[in-house]
Amino acid sequence: MAEGPDVPPAVRAQILATEHWSLLATRSMTWSEVMSRISILLTIESASLVVVGLTVQVAGFGHAFHVLAVGLSAAMLVLGTLTGIRVANVMTDDESMVIGMNRLRAAYVDLDPGVAPYLVTGITDDLIGVRRTYGMTRTRGPSHFIGSTGLFMIAVNAIVAGVFGALVTDACGANGFLTAVVGGVCLVAYAAAFLTMTLRDYRRATGRNPPAFPS
Repeated sequence: MAEGPDVPPAVRAQILATEHWSLLATRSMTWSEVMSRISILLTIESASLVVVGLTVQVAGFGHAFHVLAVGLSAAMLVLGTLTGIRVANVMTDDESMVIGMNRLRAAYVDLDPGVAPYLVTGITDDLIGVRRTYGMTRTRGPSHFIGSTGLFMIAVNAIVAGVFGALVTDACGANGFLTAVVGGVCLVAYAAAFLTMTLRDYRRATGRNPPAFPS
């Protein structure tokens, strides 16, 4: 810990704990806001499917269906993309807050080295420390990435993109095979583009500041 005025250790611990609780509260509120946005998005998408289904019952698969389906899918793709961008940004921000809390734990250990064996989260602000905080007593595997909120949003939006491409192709009078091919290409292209953009922004953000307390 950096040298400073002659401040009692209890006061230093109180200052560090205040910062720690501030980061915890920010993480909680941030993820609560993101989950609310995802819930709203899925609710709107479900309502859109109901509207399209009722339209089909009334007007069939004619011009009204194509106009409504293409319009709603385009709107859902825009809303989903914005939500996906927000999720990606929050994941980067969350790691920044984890790094901050790891630094605070390093200060706790400096104040009382005896607490180090009891901490299940990281006390360094490098990649090793961040992984320890996220995984705690175990190493995170591929299932954590596959089941992550970010990948979930990419999957949902990619499906909407595929449906949008297929609807536009069908509205243009293409046959079923071409419609399926275009829909599949749109799905894969959207997923690949968004995943590439997310990883690029994540690497750019994490590589900006070198660790102050490396392992």
